[in-house]
Amino acid sequence: MYPEPFQIPLPVHGNIEGSLWTSTRAKAVVLLHPGTAVTQRYYEPFARYLVELGLHVVTYDYRGTGRSRPASLRGSTVSMSDWMDDDVGAVTRWAITRFPALPMLAVGHSLGGHALALSADTNSLRAAVLVASHAGVTATINGAAERTKVWVIMRVLAPLLCRVLGYMPGRKLGLGEDLPRDVMLQWSRWTTLPRYFFDDPAVDAARRMSRVRIPLLVLGFDDDPWANPAAISMLIAPLTNAKIERHQIAPRQADMRAIGHMGFFRKRSEERLWPRVGSWLLEQLEHGDLGDDLETNKGAK
Repeated sequence: MYPEPFQIPLPVHGNIEGSLWTSTRAKAVVLLHPGTAVTQRYYEPFARYLVELGLHVVTYDYRGTGRSRPASLRGSTVSMSDWMDDDVGAVTRWAITRFPALPMLAVGHSLGGHALALSADTNSLRAAVLVASHAGVTATINGAAERTKVWVIMRVLAPLLCRVLGYMPGRKLGLGEDLPRDVMLQWSRWTTLPRYFFDDPAVDAARRMSRVRIPLLVLGFDDDPWANPAAISMLIAPLTNAKIERHQIAPRQADMRAIGHMGFFRKRSEERLWPRVGSWLLEQLEHGDLGDDLETNKGAK
């Protein structure tokens, strides 16, 4: 199974590079919105699983990361808000244009879930899943050692390294991918606020989230120190008009040793966790009228 590469040009800050994974019997399209500093390659096993269920799948890299990274990150001014406002919307509209007769679904990991909650294009979807998505307030992180580590990275290393190098060297620090300077600095600032980006008036998060009206499946894991129940609750509280189904899963319930913040998308989760999401997505296709979706999709173009 080999994906078809595609590119979405944006007016500023470069292009989005993605992959289209196709099924011969597709019933819908699933958009996989990645987490911070995670490239689309990480989601390939899960994408292949969804294709076997009869779903087209779209994976991609935010601008400044993975295949969407320019030759140099120095001088890049793309921000985390740009990812959520522009990249996610551009990918959604690209998929709707490519497959106008198919309903759209989405899975957002961590930051990808934030974007689904904020994006004006989310209501063009039939349904979406938020995996390990939370309000990233440092003070809510479980465990003193982890909380201290994040505090040092966000308050000390990030501002210093971004000023000196012009970007965040995440690979050298074991934090995943390198990140554009403004992505890292905006993220760093949000983590210092009592209510994360809800306290940033430029984001206008609570009002934007109240517009979301689609079914949402929200998953958290007991051994995830960042996306713990309190942090997840803070994120999803403004989604007052969405139909939310929420599950908090302990590794032992899934007969697994660990899941954490990243484990859901690892191959070892295929038998224990992926069917929960796959079945839920397929169930959403049985609800609503496809004609309504087509009209919604047309309006989103």
